[in-house]
Amino acid sequence: MRTRRAVVAGETGDPRDTPVTRYRAVFAVREFRAVFAAHVLSVLGGVFAEVALAVLVFRQTGSALLTGLIFALGFLPYALSGVLLSGLADRHPPRRLLVTCDLLSAACMTAMAAPWTPLAALFVLRCAVAVIAPLFTGTRAASIADILQGDLYVLGRSLVRIVAQTSQIIGYGLGGLALIWMPPRAALCVAVITFLGSALLLRLGTRDRPARASGNSATTDRSPVSTVRLLGDRRIRALLLMWWIPPMFFVVAEGAAAPYSDAAGAGSAGFGLFLAAMPAGTVVSELLAGTLLTPVTRDRIALPLAAVSLLPMAAFAVHPPPALGVVFMLLTGLCAAYTLGMDRWFVDAVPEQTRGRAMSLLGAGVMTLQGLGMAVGGAAAEVLPAYEVICGAGAIGTLSVLGVLRSVRHSAERARIDPGERR
Repeated sequence: MRTRRAVVAGETGDPRDTPVTRYRAVFAVREFRAVFAAHVLSVLGGVFAEVALAVLVFRQTGSALLTGLIFALGFLPYALSGVLLSGLADRHPPRRLLVTCDLLSAACMTAMAAPWTPLAALFVLRCAVAVIAPLFTGTRAASIADILQGDLYVLGRSLVRIVAQTSQIIGYGLGGLALIWMPPRAALCVAVITFLGSALLLRLGTRDRPARASGNSATTDRSPVSTVRLLGDRRIRALLLMWWIPPMFFVVAEGAAAPYSDAAGAGSAGFGLFLAAMPAGTVVSELLAGTLLTPVTRDRIALPLAAVSLLPMAAFAVHPPPALGVVFMLLTGLCAAYTLGMDRWFVDAVPEQTRGRAMSLLGAGVMTLQGLGMAVGGAAAEVLPAYEVICGAGAIGTLSVLGVLRSVRHSAERARIDPGERR
């Protein structure tokens, strides 16, 4: 007699593994190639804009506070925008919305690049670009789910993250080098070109699909309450927290990186290596998991990897020398393969009519909490040794993540669903 067993996160209920899907299969989809190329251009434009604005503000004011604020404005509007504007992602045709967001961003960059634009306007325009960003990223994430099905979607999302992580490794360095031979406002003109190029790729390279939600149903409610209502679903709430909580603690190390490197005598080279280690580990982890592991295996390792992902940061309790600190951060990044399992669980948990809204809320939460974590890490390192701050983030973060993972498992058990089975 067969016994029925509860299905929990990370298990499929089917002992047979499915074949490994390769990244090249994702690039075989023409629409995704256009979305991916547009994403590369958007990331490039964002990098040039951030570096150029920071240099421009510092040259005009000489103020480290105002220079830091121009960076912070890239995070601060996310929470507000993610709640207030995310409903637009489902109420309008995705291609039209994506192109509009790119054109609005290009217009803001054009105004920033104008030599007569006053300093105060730069902050307002930077804030406007940051308000647009959650809507754009949420709509794009939902569109990838329309373009790619099954495991292709997981690998497509992985490629999008890999580009973002790679930009942290080399993007800001290239942006800084470019400013050696071009003025900041010229670099902003480069950003304008990249956003216009992204808009053109999306307009010509993707299909014109209808809005996901239509009519007067509850799923088309424009109010912010309807976005917050997503948190009322136990499964969606648990998965959102699983997306939000670990990165909030990861970036504490970045906030404390400068004082840690200074106290350890690592110099600017050591500081750069420390910052690059975790993104490098993340890229390697996602590439290996996406290339070598089957979908079922990636599901199975997701929860264990998430559970231990912050332990290398807790190991800073030993007050490691710079080289060992870099190794610890690399190990933290190597745990990032858990996100490939999460991608599939989340897109399966969210109804299609609210997918754009949910993706916008997910991205807004990640960016907002990362900004908070970075600020807290930097502030704590003012009064405590940096290695203690990183260790504390690793320890507290591990306990927090374990609580979230318990919710993820319980939500799957309660719904009696397989994470890979559409609700």
